[in-house]
Amino acid sequence: MPATTGSRTRPAGPPGLRNLTHHTLFWPVVALVALLVANTIFSPDFLSVSILDGHLFGAPIDILRNSAPLLLVSLGMTLVIATRGIDLSVGAVVAIAGALSLSFIATAPDPGSVSTVIIAIAIALGLCLVLGIWNGFLVSVVGIQPIIATLILMTAGRGVAMLITEGQITTVTSAPFKTLGAGFWLGLPAAALIAYGVYLIVALITRRSALGMLVEAVGINPSASRLAGVRARTIVWTVFALSGLFSGLAGLILASNVMAADANNAGLFIELDAILAVVIGGTSLQGGKFSLSGTLVGVLIITTLTLTVTIVGISPLVTPLFKALVVIAVTLLQSPRVRDKLAARARQRAARPEEVAA
Repeated sequence: MPATTGSRTRPAGPPGLRNLTHHTLFWPVVALVALLVANTIFSPDFLSVSILDGHLFGAPIDILRNSAPLLLVSLGMTLVIATRGIDLSVGAVVAIAGALSLSFIATAPDPGSVSTVIIAIAIALGLCLVLGIWNGFLVSVVGIQPIIATLILMTAGRGVAMLITEGQITTVTSAPFKTLGAGFWLGLPAAALIAYGVYLIVALITRRSALGMLVEAVGINPSASRLAGVRARTIVWTVFALSGLFSGLAGLILASNVMAADANNAGLFIELDAILAVVIGGTSLQGGKFSLSGTLVGVLIITTLTLTVTIVGISPLVTPLFKALVVIAVTLLQSPRVRDKLAARARQRAARPEEVAA
């Protein structure tokens, strides 16, 4: 029988193991490791990394590079969700950033100059920041529900991108701009260095300053936070602005990777992947506590899962179904109710041998 103290029953199993399995990151990390193991079984050299022309190459490097746009979008989505919001417009902002930057470079007298690329990047990021501020204005000032406010830009944003590109797929040839998404710095993909650098900055700011606590306070109880002196409106405005800025940077990386702006397909459904990454990482859609490290693990799971589908040989037509099954499994294992039931069954199995011996 389980050990008892008075009328209380202690759960079976070592306390350290119970704490570990109940951690929000435990099952996401297990899922990520399982994907890596599965890939290694199908492709033994999956985890190998080689050096060619001073650059690192291999599947792990591909995962880091391919995860960069999703990580940037998911960072902004995490902060927005932590304030009880949602941003469905990130995919449209991604498309607008790529369309505006490439259209500017295509019409510039010298598309290959560094100054032209810098101006194009600045204009695109500036517009995306304004779009994020617009979302924040609708939510925090006008009082529109976040899902409705961002749905407006989600619907109209691709139309704006189509107007910028005049309904065409804009392509350019610009070595400096190509470096942003397909280049290497210090032997590592430039896109990964940018995205993970932004991740570290956001993590330091939110956890080493009061910003993270203020975001969580607004998400837990906006009314109480206002009574406590927290400028909830400013916080909500800020997180939506950051979401627009990060989405714009992700759009630049995606456009640079293919050197083309496709208003119809750029960033398509990336908002859904971002929400999945945030939820897999343990951040609640009800707002409040958030986990940037969990979001990072969720992004790596989704990116690795996409690569796994290719390696295993699953048809791309059923990739969304395969992704949904894995996501459902991870989220179920994270559910407190499911974890409690699994723990109860484990205690019953541990108690049976003692009952038989008695």
